[in-house]
Amino acid sequence: MATSGLLYVTMQPRPSLPAAQFHDWYNSEHGPLRLRLPFITNGFRYRAVDGAEPEWVALYDITDMDELTRETYLSLRGDTIKTPREKATMAQIDVGRKLYDLLQDEKAPDFKPLEDQADTTAAGHILISNTSTLPADKEDDLKAWYKEEHIPMLARVPGWRRSRIFVTASIDPKAPREFVALHEFTPQNGLGGPEHKASMETPWRARVSDYLTSKTRRVYNWAYTFGPAPRELSSLASPDTIGPWSSNDGRTRTLPDQSNPAVESYITTPDGVEIPYRLEGSTDPHAPVIVLSNSILVDYSIWDSFVKTFLADERNKQFRILRYNTRGRSAAAGENPINIDVLAGDIIALLDALRIPQAILIGVSLGGVTVLNASLLYPNRVKTFISCDTNSSAPETNRKAWNDRAAIAESEGATHPETKEPVIGEELSEVTVRRWFTEKSYETQPDVPAKVKEVVRANSLVGFKKAMQALCAYDVRERMQKATVKGLFVAGDSDGVLPKTMKQMAEDLKVEGGAELKLVPGAGHLPMVEQPEAFKGIVNEFLHQ
Repeated sequence: MATSGLLYVTMQPRPSLPAAQFHDWYNSEHGPLRLRLPFITNGFRYRAVDGAEPEWVALYDITDMDELTRETYLSLRGDTIKTPREKATMAQIDVGRKLYDLLQDEKAPDFKPLEDQADTTAAGHILISNTSTLPADKEDDLKAWYKEEHIPMLARVPGWRRSRIFVTASIDPKAPREFVALHEFTPQNGLGGPEHKASMETPWRARVSDYLTSKTRRVYNWAYTFGPAPRELSSLASPDTIGPWSSNDGRTRTLPDQSNPAVESYITTPDGVEIPYRLEGSTDPHAPVIVLSNSILVDYSIWDSFVKTFLADERNKQFRILRYNTRGRSAAAGENPINIDVLAGDIIALLDALRIPQAILIGVSLGGVTVLNASLLYPNRVKTFISCDTNSSAPETNRKAWNDRAAIAESEGATHPETKEPVIGEELSEVTVRRWFTEKSYETQPDVPAKVKEVVRANSLVGFKKAMQALCAYDVRERMQKATVKGLFVAGDSDGVLPKTMKQMAEDLKVEGGAELKLVPGAGHLPMVEQPEAFKGIVNEFLHQ
């Protein structure tokens, strides 16, 4: 039977380590790597309020303590996995690491785990940590006191949420045996009040105190909740943060910038698909988030020009921008069939991993119906949405059209120069991008369609064939009759029948106040690429109205 427990880590950075560098390393590199492990269910950073050292403590709940003795975890602590930055940073930190087995866990009736609370709600939570050592023949009395008297009395203190008792882990037999009590309280609490004083003044407590050979009491404030994906931007705006930094596998990068810091990494969906993302913009960790969802066959670079012009606008510096690669960009698109419900779920998985309670969604083509569908399926997670150049149902001709396109790519047999995996190739990318852009853009800004064509050409053929199934059969019109999230519909004025189709979509969205269709002049299927300034104007008008 698995023994649950705690990884308890204290840290004291030395004066030589800038605070911004310390936080960027901890929040973007060290913590998320551990939260990606299935047996580490959460992670928190707390900061001491007493001015004593060590100032910082990190807590990780472990579902099976034996996992900490196995290679999956131990490799994270080995020199082969650590990046040069981690080695240099940790050389400037005094670290204390302890392992504990869980003995007792008592919660308030309405207890909600801290990891399930938004950071705005978690702020101000207090942790009291009591560490004790005592003779072996007194241990049972200590356990009984906690269980039968002390914790029941603490439970009467206003703001009490949880108390847990731990003992030195059995997997760490060389460590001194000690007991740790962790007591959690909300920001508004009765610490120091009559109920709390009563719990500290009983004869049993006095007896326990008499035979303790050592005891330490520290009080901490919540500082940060780790997630499995890095989201730290504030430290990246500091001139003290060294970068850019990249993980050894190249899948995570931090890009320090005093005006527009960014972090790039990936999340893993519940069904095991890795989805790359880029988060940038405001350094306020509570700033509103705009999620950008792609069309098929491209990556999130299609939003480059729009994001640049959008964030250059002073009114928009309040936003964080989250872009991601839709399933099907790579061959690793999962074993399950891809449909628009799966794709909507991927947005929620992104928000969950990055601890974003609610977001504004903007999507185009396949991304357009994805964000519309996400607003219909998960209305509590979507503040508002903008759906571009898409349809509320798949036309009957879609399946044949997409299969014909896949056949074009298969017949060419193009492969990636490094991986040798099948890719879309020249012929289908040329046909596709010609359909997406106006002829005028080919004359006046040829580099724009050329860049998108290169992105399409390199798309995985295997991934494309999986992702295109989502466009072959879907219909959200019935769901639109019960919509509760306000939205806007946008189309390039030269995008074939879609301006007419999307006018009907705007009428079909039965949301309070109705919905509008806005057209982008001089644009085809990707108006945010072809006319980023005009598209920004429409987005601004909608967001700032």
